[in-house]
Amino acid sequence: MTDTWLVAGGAGYIGAHVVRSLQAAGIGAVVIDDLSTGSSDRVRVPFVRGDIGNVDLVTDVLRQHEITGVIQLAADKQVAESMTEPLTYYHRNVVNLMQLLTAMARAEVDRLVFSSSAAVYGMVEAALVTEDHPTRPINPYGETKLVGEWLIRDQARATGLRFAALRYFNVAGTAAPELADLGRTNLIPMVFDALDRGEQPVIFGCDYPTPDGTCVRDFIHVEDLADAHVAAIAALDSPGAAQVFNVGCGRGYSVREVIETVAEVAGLSIEPRPSDPRPGDPAMVVADTEHISTALGWRPRHDLREMVRSAWHARSPQLSAAQG
Repeated sequence: MTDTWLVAGGAGYIGAHVVRSLQAAGIGAVVIDDLSTGSSDRVRVPFVRGDIGNVDLVTDVLRQHEITGVIQLAADKQVAESMTEPLTYYHRNVVNLMQLLTAMARAEVDRLVFSSSAAVYGMVEAALVTEDHPTRPINPYGETKLVGEWLIRDQARATGLRFAALRYFNVAGTAAPELADLGRTNLIPMVFDALDRGEQPVIFGCDYPTPDGTCVRDFIHVEDLADAHVAAIAALDSPGAAQVFNVGCGRGYSVREVIETVAEVAGLSIEPRPSDPRPGDPAMVVADTEHISTALGWRPRHDLREMVRSAWHARSPQLSAAQG
């Protein structure tokens, strides 16, 4: 019998790409999403509109569709918003996860791939961050992701749940225009939005202890990230499987470098405007990806220019076509 995985948050930007990768690998998928940020237009598999905090609903879905594992992507993820609305973030990212785990236990579903985040590391000093680096998140969003990992680990010890926690770094790009990032908080869409308004993009903080004074981040193409979920599923065949993986490119780019790449791809002259740093933003976070490469055989296939180019083509197809 073919495995069928429930993708919680599968109507979102990352979730839709994960579903696409599952289908390419011959793995069945069912999506549950409350559509608070996702779009049902992206879903081409069985779909249930609902909240993962509804234990009875999720239990019924798991049983009805004979689900063999869950990919948990349903969460709030804006760092700045988490600083002003911590209770909302703890409810959406922690309480709802508890409810999801409860439903999984009821339905005897014992495999989970969890969407975690590099935000669990907080301020880092190492050039490359390994999975055993101290976790000291500096914002509520990162804290909720770390607490989520703890919840899953403890449930695994108690019940035999098999899990993989994927610590995402900065996700960008798209595999197809209809799956493009519709959000307005990630760096590349924010730059596009500013250009659409005829404005120059803003750089939040130019005095960080980095080579050019702007934040440095590790960017991962969303298609590569989605494929990492398929690789993680394969690692859950062994009883007692419980691992944490960084998912990034292993190379850092500054905010200024990203904006310069957008200018190059778009064929535009861009002069970013400096602004105050945003609360909760660390100076530099770059992944060491040796663990996921060795354990799962996964490696990223796209570079920053490909991420920006795919996003630009999806955002402005007529302009990008004219530019070749």
